[in-house]
Amino acid sequence: MLLWVLGGLLLLFCSLDVWYFLRGAAVAIQAFFEPPIRDVLKEHIVSGRVLPHDLDYMGHMNNSRYLRECDFARFHHYSRNGIFNATRVLGVTMVVGASTIRYRRSLAFGEAFEIRTRILAWDEKSFYVEQRFVSKRDGFISAIMLCRQNVVHSSPEKIMEYLCKRKVECPEYPEDLKHWISYIEASSQALRAESGLEEKNK
Repeated sequence: MLLWVLGGLLLLFCSLDVWYFLRGAAVAIQAFFEPPIRDVLKEHIVSGRVLPHDLDYMGHMNNSRYLRECDFARFHHYSRNGIFNATRVLGVTMVVGASTIRYRRSLAFGEAFEIRTRILAWDEKSFYVEQRFVSKRDGFISAIMLCRQNVVHSSPEKIMEYLCKRKVECPEYPEDLKHWISYIEASSQALRAESGLEEKNK
């Protein structure tokens, strides 16, 4: 019986990223017991530390781990500021449509850091989110990520109206965000042209 259980667990861990789902559940439970964030645009901070399973061959935090930690930081943020609840009530789903991360200084083994997440702006289809990795050692911004969170079957404006019970004006777009959106649009047009989609739509 024990061998069957161990075999089943081995198969499960080989087939699925089990730790990802367990971590996601833990984040949801933690957020449930924490006070809600009433200001949707307020910066949200979660703390972390570079652990052995985060390391690459160079002994510092693996590039892909930054994106994974950003996922969980957004989960925590959306759980506490009510966005996840709003998507459930409105029958909405959200998916990442684009993300760009810039690494400025590596995070070493054992180094403590903060992930500071905030919604910068939105348009008719997406929220634009900034996430910063800030070293607790000296406050240096080790990495910064921009994320476009696409809203499916609704719009960011409707989510904001549901949360705030009124129409909310979008903040002014930061200059770097404008450039980033322009890059995404140019890339999309180039890929559509490459695949022949633009010709088919004419």
